[in-house]
Amino acid sequence: MKIKFKIQGLDCANCAAEMEREIQALEGIESASLSFMSERLVIECDEARKDEIVEKMKKLIKDEEPEVTVEEI
Repeated sequence: MKIKFKIQGLDCANCAAEMEREIQALEGIESASLSFMSERLVIECDEARKDEIVEKMKKLIKDEEPEVTVEEI
């Protein structure tokens, strides 16, 4: 299942690339693509575990960049 997010407050392209790699490494994530320029994140994950995976992903983002907001679109 594909899920799209709006990422706001990310101010570093290198940080975005590192965050993308860390999200891809999460268990249950099939793929992740974070675009710094468009402030979009798209993940593909197991639909049955969507809520658990999204919570882990949001926690990872907050731990890395506390000022960043994540909103599903």
